[in-house]
Amino acid sequence: MGDATGGDERLRGRLDDGPGPEQADAHRWHVFGKRTVYERRPWVSLDLVDVQPPGGERFEHHVVRLFRAAIGVVVNDQDQVLMLWRHRFVSDQWGWELPGGIVDDGESPETAVAREVEEETGWRPYGMRPLVSYQPMVGMVDSPHDVYYAREATFVGRPAVSDEAGEVAWVPLTSIRQLLDRNEILGSGSIVGLLHVLAFGVPVD
Repeated sequence: MGDATGGDERLRGRLDDGPGPEQADAHRWHVFGKRTVYERRPWVSLDLVDVQPPGGERFEHHVVRLFRAAIGVVVNDQDQVLMLWRHRFVSDQWGWELPGGIVDDGESPETAVAREVEEETGWRPYGMRPLVSYQPMVGMVDSPHDVYYAREATFVGRPAVSDEAGEVAWVPLTSIRQLLDRNEILGSGSIVGLLHVLAFGVPVD
């Protein structure tokens, strides 16, 4: 019991002082190589990775590699967030989403998210700032997501009808909890971005 308590204290110290616990080689997965089973750029690739977990047997692990995505949380002076009401055929769901999309080759996530917000909603955001970055399913899917925030946007015209089309609306931040409870917010990017703003507030200069 004493060792466990000491370990907890050391862990708390690391959380307070730096980026996290030490990266001990004893806990590292070893990668010996990989082979691509399927690839359709830029959308998806499926790899079989030759790995060995700590203290385990060596085996081939499926890894799905997707595009880098950028999502925008755009909030106006009335504390309303810019969102799309749309249908997703994969899960056969209707729901609200934040605008966002794929980061093209040679494009920065900041540029991509500003472009996607304007293309999908008709609103041009200004001063996009990074909010949070994460991996939605880190155990077997590689798909970096970058969430950005803007407090200012200008309407430049109705978006073109496309497969990305949806009903555009400014949704009160006070309604987000209720929409989450009704499972009416779709996608990890939307949920992570909105929960970040609700939990920690909007970034300040």
